[in-house]
Amino acid sequence: MNTNSLPNMPWQERPSGVSDVVWRYAANPIIPRNLIPSSNSIFNSAVVPFNGKFAGVFRCDNKKRDMNIHRGFSDDGLQWNLENDPIEWKYNDPELGHFQYRYDPRVVWLEDRYYVTWCNGYHGPTIGIGYTFDFEKFTFLENALLPFNRNGVLFPEKSTTNMSCSAGPAITAIRLWRYLPESKPDMVHWGEHRFVMGTKGGWQSTKVGAGPVPIETPQAGSCSIMAYLPPAMGLYIVSARRCSTWTSPGR
Repeated sequence: MNTNSLPNMPWQERPSGVSDVVWRYAANPIIPRNLIPSSNSIFNSAVVPFNGKFAGVFRCDNKKRDMNIHRGFSDDGLQWNLENDPIEWKYNDPELGHFQYRYDPRVVWLEDRYYVTWCNGYHGPTIGIGYTFDFEKFTFLENALLPFNRNGVLFPEKSTTNMSCSAGPAITAIRLWRYLPESKPDMVHWGEHRFVMGTKGGWQSTKVGAGPVPIETPQAGSCSIMAYLPPAMGLYIVSARRCSTWTSPGR
């Protein structure tokens, strides 16, 4: 990966007899569903290195099943402390304070700050974009796209003039297509949508959607996607040398 080495990155060696590319940590779950007093469940974590330790944002559903985003910190990536109260977003337009839910957060370092994207409920699911410098104060920039969109991730690099985001407009209630809109440097005005991936039948016959933030390797960009074939959903790996051309996903 094209990134700095992290000497304290938690790691467990491949278990004996396992040949899979990815394997489960033996002490799962790292974060139990009731880690904080208000939570009924906790998931969709987005974690990044921060000041030699780790920070992240997490979807926490409270006991009324309200979905919101909370911040959390860890020294080693394994023992976590999450805030019981949701993140308080600062914004210039009061209209941005009207939301139905917040879930599926992603975090990426870009230039001089950490950008957060999430599924924001604003008359239907859309992609909220905000940022933080220190995981103490969070600024809400804008809803990037009209409903219905979700699973938005920012690519961890900036092109000559634009930034890229992968988001999934819902053509029907259950069929998601993947588009690649670009933004001017303000991260507010988005356009030039380009089709990059769609459902093909088989295991990806119903939905495809971005998983975590893509990573860059010396050979290509790589991203995991969520794909849905009733009654199950799975994660799959895709890669690309350019953001607009992705290979057929592999399990």
